[in-house]
Amino acid sequence: MRTDVHNHTCHFSPDAKMTIDKLISTAVKRNLDIVAVTEHFEYDNPDPNDNIQTFDLKEYSDAFRKWRKLCPPTLQLLQGVEFGYQTHTAEAIDKFAQHKDLDIVLLSNHLFRGVDLFFSKEAYVLSAQDRNREYIAQMAEMAEKVDHFDVAAHFDYVNKFNPNQDEEILYQDCPKEFDRLFEALISKGKALEINTATPVKRHSKPDPEILKRYMQMGGKLFTLGSDAHIPQNLGTAITDFSLYLQSLGIREVCYFKRHRVFMAPLDER
Repeated sequence: MRTDVHNHTCHFSPDAKMTIDKLISTAVKRNLDIVAVTEHFEYDNPDPNDNIQTFDLKEYSDAFRKWRKLCPPTLQLLQGVEFGYQTHTAEAIDKFAQHKDLDIVLLSNHLFRGVDLFFSKEAYVLSAQDRNREYIAQMAEMAEKVDHFDVAAHFDYVNKFNPNQDEEILYQDCPKEFDRLFEALISKGKALEINTATPVKRHSKPDPEILKRYMQMGGKLFTLGSDAHIPQNLGTAITDFSLYLQSLGIREVCYFKRHRVFMAPLDER
């Protein structure tokens, strides 16, 4: 089964350029079985030039009911949001995330010292180890403070815009921070996202020691997400990453419907 549970459309995510029609037609063309639309939702966004903020959930839900009717029987469309975490927004996220219309809630940390890593200059002056430790510690705090989410998204976002192509985010750089993150996810029954966007951008794969340690601690829930904002990226490298996960002994990933977890076997299509 081919799943991609992290994607954005231009209808509710201002940084996306993909219409729902294009998302559906591309998903069908690429033989995706399950696709989640996870529109950005950012309380108190600190970046003055960034227009990603919030939207009306009723308007989104009304639109989504129409979107589902556009899908062929071979494609299951899931309604979701991606929250951008900040310490002071945890309570608001928890409240909003319980809405009955949502299938899947992604929880993300896009910020480094209050600035989105897309805009940050400070983050990439630090050593890789110092940067990664600080970022993963914030991810751990996020997973501890928020209860009503399903997936911790792109733990490697800290490296996505790194101009130094030789630097990677490694388990050995911040083992205590990763263990703290994994402990929170596992104890709450949350999933760890394998985001294909960052590694593909950097021509690499996630450090296998990160995934092995998560499993060693008892982690069983993985999701796959391309984080597509344009049609060309929908389902990016899903087959390649499915094979990579299988090489590490992972045989299935998961998805969520009304926050209930379902397992999906990895395939090689």
